[in-house]
Amino acid sequence: MQVLELIIFAGLAAIVLYQLYSVLGRRVGRQPGEQPAAEATPRPPRAPERLAEPADDGVELTGLAAVKAKDPAFDMTRFLGGAKSAYEMIVKAFAEGDKATLRNLLAPQVLESFEAVIDTRAREGRTETVEFLQAPRADLERADVTDGDLARLTVRFLAEFRSRTKGPEGEAVDDRRTAELWTFERRLKARDPNWTLVHVDAAEA
Repeated sequence: MQVLELIIFAGLAAIVLYQLYSVLGRRVGRQPGEQPAAEATPRPPRAPERLAEPADDGVELTGLAAVKAKDPAFDMTRFLGGAKSAYEMIVKAFAEGDKATLRNLLAPQVLESFEAVIDTRAREGRTETVEFLQAPRADLERADVTDGDLARLTVRFLAEFRSRTKGPEGEAVDDRRTAELWTFERRLKARDPNWTLVHVDAAEA
């Protein structure tokens, strides 16, 4: 009887030892000399994608933003380069009394005032030529869009030029430094890409 009990207890012990080995005998964690396994970096939950919100038609754009909204192809560098060319052309044409050139570049009210000075100079027997000592400087002063697509851009010009005049009393040479605000106008949706000078104001140098 005792022998039978010993056999039963030995069998139970073997079963228990096998179960312990099956659990404790496994390698847990990193063993000495073993390279660590790459750990997966937890990813933060993805934020839901926001759909593009439609533009608020109630927001009124101003300045250059309004200009580019009406004419996405508008380029400020190109505009200021063209404005400087127009400035030199107009100043020279005015000095030389070239009305034909001025008619293509000036609004009627500006052309009228320029022609009045040209006519007065002609009656007095005076002539004038202008030579720029260096390229004028042009900086945007203000930008507005009114009446749907009518853009008005005001440019501040700083220029140095030499004026040579001849009259009844003889010839004179005068070096001048000027600062002026010129306002150019254009319909942004029009096919004609040219800007027209609509106003001239004196400015501080």
